[in-house]
Formats: sequence, C-alpha cells, structure tokens
Amino acid sequence: MTSTGIRLHAPAPGWSIDADVVVVGSGVAGLTAALRCEAAGLTTVVVTKARLDDGSTRWAQGGIAAALGEGDTPEQHLDDTLVAGAGLCDEEAVRILVTEGPDAVRRLIATGAQFDESSDGGLELTREGGHHRRRIAHAGGDATGAEISRALVEAVRASGRGEREALPAEGGGGRRASGRGEREALSAEGGGGRRASGRGEREALSAEGGGGRRAGTRIIENALVLDLLTDAEGRTAGVTLHVMGEGQHDGVGAVHAPAVVLATGGMGQVFSATTNPAVSTGDGVALALRAGAEVSDLEFVQFHPTVLFLGPDAEGQQPLVSEAVRGEGAHLVDGDGVRFMLGQHELAELAPRDIVAKGIMRRMREQDAEHMYLDARHFGAEMWERRFPTILAACRAHGIDPVTGLVPVAPAAHYASGGVRTDSHGRTTVPGLYACGEVACTGVHGANRLASNSLLEGLVYAERIAADIARTGLRARVPQPLPTAERPAHPLLPPEARLAVQRIMTRGAGVLRSEASLAEAADRLHRLHADARDALDENGKTAEPGVDTWEATNLLCVARVLVAAARRREETRGCHWREDRPERDDTAWRRHIVVRLNPDRSLAVRTTDTTDFPPTLTQAQEQ
Repeated sequence: MTSTGIRLHAPAPGWSIDADVVVVGSGVAGLTAALRCEAAGLTTVVVTKARLDDGSTRWAQGGIAAALGEGDTPEQHLDDTLVAGAGLCDEEAVRILVTEGPDAVRRLIATGAQFDESSDGGLELTREGGHHRRRIAHAGGDATGAEISRALVEAVRASGRGEREALPAEGGGGRRASGRGEREALSAEGGGGRRASGRGEREALSAEGGGGRRAGTRIIENALVLDLLTDAEGRTAGVTLHVMGEGQHDGVGAVHAPAVVLATGGMGQVFSATTNPAVSTGDGVALALRAGAEVSDLEFVQFHPTVLFLGPDAEGQQPLVSEAVRGEGAHLVDGDGVRFMLGQHELAELAPRDIVAKGIMRRMREQDAEHMYLDARHFGAEMWERRFPTILAACRAHGIDPVTGLVPVAPAAHYASGGVRTDSHGRTTVPGLYACGEVACTGVHGANRLASNSLLEGLVYAERIAADIARTGLRARVPQPLPTAERPAHPLLPPEARLAVQRIMTRGAGVLRSEASLAEAADRLHRLHADARDALDENGKTAEPGVDTWEATNLLCVARVLVAAARRREETRGCHWREDRPERDDTAWRRHIVVRLNPDRSLAVRTTDTTDFPPTLTQAQEQ
C-alpha cells in the first residue's frame, strides 16, 4: 500500500530531529511501546498531545483483565472474548492476547504498578460484563488507569534521566530550538534543517545507541501530530507535528524515523457525549488514512451502558460509572424500581456491554424516559468509599449520593472497537507504520470489546511491536522523507465545524441507527467536506491552520468513514445496532468492512470475503 499523498494544510516543518522510533501517544500502549523500544536500544521519541499522563488510560476505572486467578485459564478468557465479539474476533489475535496477557501484567507490576490486594496478599480480582470469572485486577478501588499511567509515566521519565546531552545540530546555522520550562516543547523558529533539542527535566538522551545516535527516550508534550512522512517508496520516514503553547500559532516541526507507532487512543469526541477526554479526536486514524493505510470495523463504537446522566443537552466528556459497580452487585432499575435486565440475558446486568446498552435504550423507549438508574444503595457508605471513591466523588459533585439514592445513567460513546488495521505484530498496511491500543484494529475485539480487555491489548501488542521493530532492523534504514510541499493539502474545517460533526453523529450514528438516519448523516457530513474541498480547490481558501481546525478536520474524516461502514453493514451485530436491520446475519455479514482514502479524498469501501483479514504487508514490503 503506497501513500495517498494527502496531508493536512499546514506549513512546512521548520525544525527536525532524528530517532529510530516515534511513538505517538502516552497511554498504556504508547508508554509500554516506548519502554520496550528503549530497552531494545532504540532511540525513541514520545510525542503526546497533552501532558504525558493526560491520555485516556488514566480515566479507566474498572481494571485490566487477565487469567490470573485460581481456576481461571487463558482458554476461558478466550471463550468470553469471542462471545462478546459476536463472531468477528480474530481468534489467533485473541489467543495471543489471553496467553501473553498474564505475563504482560506481571511485567507491568514489576515496572511499578500497584494493584489492590486481597487479605491473603494476592491480587484482588473482580468481575465485569461478559466475564464468567473474577479476572479483573484493579487499583485504588476504581482508579486502575490512573495507577497504570502513574507507573508507566514514572518509568519513562526515569529512562530519560541519564546524560542530558543534546543531539548534534546539523544544517543551517547550527542553532537549536530548546525546551522552555517544565513541559519541554519544541518551537518553530524558521530555518529548515536545524535540530531541536529540549533540555528540560523531562527530556534527555541516555545510553549509547547504534548508528551514531544515542538510545534513550525523548518526550515532547503538548504536541499534535499532523501527518506521516514517507519516502519515495512509500515507506515510513517519520511524522510532522505542531507543538502547542510555544512558538508560532502554526509552527510545525518533524521527527525523522523509519518506524512510527500510533498509540493515539480513540475518537469519542466525534459524538456529543462521550467518556473520552477532549484530546480523543481520532487523530491517529485520520493520519493513517491520509498516509494510505486501511482502517476496519469502525462501525463498531461501543457505547458504555452506565454513564452518569447530566441532562439531555450535556456535551463533552461525561463521568463514567464503571462496570465494576455492577460486577460488585449493583442493579439496573427503571423509574418504578424494576430490574429490567433480568430475563434478557443469563448474566443480567453483567451481560456484554452491547446487550446492556440495548436493554437500557429499549426500556427508555418503552417508558419515554431520558435515563435509567443504577441501584447500589445496599453497598453502604464504607464499601462505596473503599471500593469506588472516584465514582462516589463524581456523583456527589453533581448532587447525587449513591449511598442513599439511585444514580441516573444512560449510554454514551466510550470505545472504538475498530481502527487502523494491523497484523499480529502491530504492522499496518504502510511499511514502517505500526498501531496499538484503541487506535488499532488487531481483531481482538470483533464487533464488541469485552470489558477490561483494552488495557491488556495495549500492553500485549505494544510489546509485540517493540519486538518486531528490534527484530526487523528498521533502525538501519536512514529515512529520506519526501518534501511535504510536494503532497496536496487536505482542506481544513473552521473550528465551529467540530460541534456540527458531533451533533450530526449523535443524531444519525449513535446507539440506534437506521438507513434513514445514516443517509442523513452521510449527506450532512459530505456537505461539510465538499464545501471545504471546493473552497480549497477552486479558490485556494481554507481555514487557518491550527489545533482547533486540524482537530475538526480529523473528526470529520473519521466520521465519514464510520458512517460509510455503518451504512454498508446491513445487520445488527455487537455494538452496531441497526433498527431497520434488527437481526444478525452471519451468512452475509460475518466479515469485515475495510476503508481507505483515495487520492481524490473520496472513500474506498470494501468487504472482506471471510472473517479473516488479508495480510497487511506483502512479503517484499516486510523485507
């Protein structure tokens, strides 16, 4: 697969640095990949959109699933994952996850993550939806993601505390753009060819590496990655990026590297209400599409069943009420106090998330209600304070006390089961470009992610990516990126288009979908795209480059793909619920929908012949 040649409308890079690997994102997947690459002697640059600990990982409440408990086995974990995936999981990908997962969690603990322990000193495990065993390890009661993020961030920062030596300046003037302050950032100071080398507390290079560079981990915070750089053969050659808060509003630089790992997280901000942080704007998927990569299964957006209901007009990131609350015995009830999930599934409130979300939505429709309730009053104050302190505080901050009253909940966008298509080593269809975590489609999740498999997937597949990069010797290839000016620019949307995209998607492609709602969404999204395209093609006009316009443009890109895939899949499966096609159709649709971006910015949508994905790379590309 070669590059489409499309890039975001942005200035040419004004500075550059070299590395063996660029990791984009600082959640569990990105930081694990960075640590393993650094351990393999690879000069690694971590680029993150906010602070190092501001990704989606730290918001994860429930925990991380692995067969660590007595009597549990990887095979049982595999069975539960396949059932949740509704016939579309890649069984080999799942087998890798569940067999390598327990040791990956143990390595995470060795890195410094501290999980809650039982009275006998072992891990305290809980259950969540779709699991038949207690296999969810958690930390701080309901602050698992925050603890994992803390441990990995500290490990990555420690790896950069060695010899704080700057990279040698090469090219014009020999000057360096340096970090200014605690959050080391690289600013555009003009002059192509100059090297940036921040010397802040969080940026250093240590240990001699190959190729004249030094192995270590370099951190660039508050930086939005724009596009993939490729060479004349279509191979990865690095990324362009913009550092926020320093330098010019549209200042852009580049990191040249033969391997790029996308770990940018999800795209929940494509909907009005989501559990995702504000930075989750689908940047990695959009970047991959512009680079010529394929994405798959994007129609399978998981709506978490129990998100704190803050009103019908609530927008942006919403407080999550973890599935672990139901795992510990909370009940879903309607306004009359009836447990409506009984009889709908053998696991009742602990059924897979798509089934619970549908159960809630059906009851809301039947009763013309805006939300349902979670009843955990029987926990008592002590259990709430010990086991779920974060959720308790969030509820009370909004005037709700779960100790004495019911908690209003409704589904909201939570997790993208699909993403950039990868193989079992995290390789995409663009040589040198890898993806892991929520941005990737490894085949593990199928049509619906099993609860708490996401953190485990980030761990396992990040480790596999690092091993593949070290094994294939990509570091020996010196990237020669094509000049960005030779590639046509993608038109930018104005900042206010972000809200328009979110409302279109919420109305037409949310929990409940139909051909009519999806067709309307596709038409309105196309008009946004066509207006921006025509203004650029006919008049050379586009919105001013900047973080808000780049994010809005990325959201429109992933929204168009999601809707195109949802229209193509004419059935209900997993977390894709078509009102007009309410039945699952294994004969016609037990297969994947793959989308790529054509050079003219149109979408190419195809369906695989079977449940198996074709190889991502040819044998020649793997060399």
